[in-house]
Amino acid sequence: MADHITLSKELEESLVEYAKKAMKNSYSPYSHFQVGAALLTSDGNIYMGCNVENSSYGATNCAERTAFYKAVSEGHHSFYAIAIVGGERGNITGICTPCGICRQVMREFCDENFIILLGNSQGYKRYTLGDMLPYSFSLLGPNG
Repeated sequence: MADHITLSKELEESLVEYAKKAMKNSYSPYSHFQVGAALLTSDGNIYMGCNVENSSYGATNCAERTAFYKAVSEGHHSFYAIAIVGGERGNITGICTPCGICRQVMREFCDENFIILLGNSQGYKRYTLGDMLPYSFSLLGPNG
């Protein structure tokens, strides 16, 4: 688990831009709702992910989980922040929040201070995992 850090505004904006790039790789032929995510590891690596739909909807994977699973599969288990953007047919209008499953996956690896940046066409809003998943469940203890 990563300790709380302060990210620069420039790094936050860069993560949102990476998420926008990842969104372009979305495979979403059913919903046409494209989502991109950019995950920052504690050692400064950035892993991008997009949503990947399937005609068997339960087999669909969200952008956030794609980014986490890519990072974990390469040995990373400590994270500082994630940026998420989404919109129908690639048009980012409102904010795109992570689903409950994604929030729980984040909680598996991150504590309540993990930063979540939700981007839109005007910029982004900053939250913590504690904001988005209060009273979370973890077998790792109250602080992760």
